[in-house]
Amino acid sequence: MEILFYAYPHNAAAWMRSLASHLPNGTHIRLWQPGDNAHADHLITRNPSPELLIDRPGLQAVFNLGAGVDGLMQALQHPAATLSDHVPLIRLEDAGMASQMVDYVVHAVLHHHRRFDDYEASRRMGQWTPLPAPDKGAVEIGILGLGLLGTQVAQALQALGFKVRGWSRQPKPHNDVPCQSGAEGMATFLTGLDYLVNLLPLTPDTENILNKKMFQQLARGAYLINVARGAHLVEDDLLSAIQSGDLSGARLDVTRTEPLPTEHAFWREPRISITPHISAVNLMEPCMKQIAGKILALSRGELIAGVVDRSRGY
Repeated sequence: MEILFYAYPHNAAAWMRSLASHLPNGTHIRLWQPGDNAHADHLITRNPSPELLIDRPGLQAVFNLGAGVDGLMQALQHPAATLSDHVPLIRLEDAGMASQMVDYVVHAVLHHHRRFDDYEASRRMGQWTPLPAPDKGAVEIGILGLGLLGTQVAQALQALGFKVRGWSRQPKPHNDVPCQSGAEGMATFLTGLDYLVNLLPLTPDTENILNKKMFQQLARGAYLINVARGAHLVEDDLLSAIQSGDLSGARLDVTRTEPLPTEHAFWREPRISITPHISAVNLMEPCMKQIAGKILALSRGELIAGVVDRSRGY
């Protein structure tokens, strides 16, 4: 078996060794270099160079090192990418990311809900100022995107006593979280939300979805948490919404340009909290174990989960 691995930014050799430990002896894993157009049975990549995505006879699958495949889909649009439409694209499912995402979003909600920024401001001024204790049962939280990660985030917030509802492109009839779907369900989903959490995949349909029109449908003073992609957000609309009071603030783990330039206005707005795309990072061992398991399942002719619908972009 021949596997081609595209350089992962953090210690590619260690990731390749981990993958090899879950595959049969004799499997050959090589690190892609520009100009390498040789045969491979499987390709493992994230945000690849278009040159990597040529049509290789015998290529059985492309595995994406992440749950979001927008970087892969963008590379496939490049003229240098000639990969056959018949080669399946397979994304990661969870692989340790869901629990991290739950921790991040729950922390962001509780931090704002319990007004810890206000307490920090009081501390800096040397003031002992108890603030009213809020009622979680009266707080409405909306989750944009009820996939695997979004569902677990929603369930965790429900367990804490918040009112939670979700929105997805397709109906989720068997989900425990109340859910609106499709364009016709968006207004009902948004109306009156105190918190909006974005976990949507980035597609042409969802780019710029976090905008002025959406913010104005939320409860006045709502709070935005974006842990999906920076391109979901119209940045000027966020700044305007905070300045007008439509939003009380935002927690952003992703930005349109990463790293966020030092001169960007977000750094100067104290009601925007920023983290460097760390809400749910890929964990080497779970990722490589999952991909190896799917490679072996394909070799046995079995169906696997996580296959990307190219027409939807996720």
